[in-house]
Amino acid sequence: MYPVYPVPGPCPVCGEAMIIQRLHCPNCDVSVEGRFALGRLALLSPDQLEFVEVFLRCEGKIRHVEKELGISYPTVRSRLNEVIEALGYEVPGTPEPGGEPGPEARRQVLDDLATGKITSEEAIELLRGELP
Repeated sequence: MYPVYPVPGPCPVCGEAMIIQRLHCPNCDVSVEGRFALGRLALLSPDQLEFVEVFLRCEGKIRHVEKELGISYPTVRSRLNEVIEALGYEVPGTPEPGGEPGPEARRQVLDDLATGKITSEEAIELLRGELP
């Protein structure tokens, strides 16, 4: 048996998404050739994939992700936003760097403050647009 390596998502030379041209079953020795897409998750870095696994294991509960990874609420949100963007989606309510958040994002920050998910200092920084 030969070693099995993880599939690289982006091309190590130009950064574009790679395709798989051959699939092989080591059990029955069948091979299939063609052009196969990797899927969006292959675009994530190893750190982002690890975060997604923790996030799913915690059933999307940010407080549990905070505890498991030992990071703050804003850091969890930042990493989640990075994953969303890496998958090719737009993060709703994300302010421009250095800008203030929109109404939806402001409301979410205030809700998070009210439920104790973030501290008042974190809320102030988020409302000022100082945190990623």
